[in-house]
Amino acid sequence: SVPVVLGAKAGCAVLGAGVAAIAAPAAPGRLSLLVAIALPAGGFLIPDALLERESRRRRDRLVLALPDALDLLAVAAEAGRAPGAVLGEIAEGTTGPLASELAVAAAEIECGASQIAAFDSLRERIPGGEIASLAAALERSSRYGSPLADQLREQATALRLDQRRRIEEDAARAAPKIQLV
Repeated sequence: SVPVVLGAKAGCAVLGAGVAAIAAPAAPGRLSLLVAIALPAGGFLIPDALLERESRRRRDRLVLALPDALDLLAVAAEAGRAPGAVLGEIAEGTTGPLASELAVAAAEIECGASQIAAFDSLRERIPGGEIASLAAALERSSRYGSPLADQLREQATALRLDQRRRIEEDAARAAPKIQLV
């Protein structure tokens, strides 16, 4: 929550000021002034950096689970089931950030919001092209009656290929580092 984040920022700034009070006199010359200013400022910014890192990790876990959810949606679409009902079942059967976001979208649909509005709010909560393309496919299907299962399978395949490419790139970057050691 906002008060917790602000409290953490204030606490880290105070802790940085305490460390600066110890480290600044030991710093040579004019560097002590820089240490006295930089440590409290750095302490104030640490909670933001930690929140950003956790947000990035959550999004990565969400995108990692998305191809399986798309496959389940495709099977349900072939069976003639409504995507809104299937979102809730996928959310109940899995865990993680994707399941919680799909549960929120399913709850919005159950409370009377239109599927398009629920998918728009899902797109707003989760930045990135992966969820936007899912929402666009679901909107096209509900608005124009286009076949949904094929679109979802293509998206799942594309996401898996992107994940595989990313892993291969990380492995290629790691090889020179390992050889250097």
